[in-house]
Amino acid sequence: PRSLVRQGSDTYLGLRQRIEELVEDASTALDGKLHRTSVVRSSAFSKQADAEVYLKLENMQKTGSFKPRGSMFAIMSLTEEQKRNGVVAASAGNHSQGVAYAANLMGVKATI
Repeated sequence: PRSLVRQGSDTYLGLRQRIEELVEDASTALDGKLHRTSVVRSSAFSKQADAEVYLKLENMQKTGSFKPRGSMFAIMSLTEEQKRNGVVAASAGNHSQGVAYAANLMGVKATI
């Protein structure tokens, strides 16, 4: 799909910078709270792609997926009043597990 924001434009550069800031903020905030999952080289995929292919083993995360990272950072970003009100997740899969895990860890009521 074609990007809505032209690469190299001020808007693109501003968005990219903001995304990089958020990723750094999340990394700092989550440090030590979740497993640091491994990255391994896949010889099979590397051979198929004729390139070096690495896999991030998020299945080794505490809930079996990457979802707790976003859930935890989102809940950490809430105001105290919002945390007291609790969070809601409408999912029957990894997202709900991530929200439930993060909310429980941080003492925030969650409705799944």
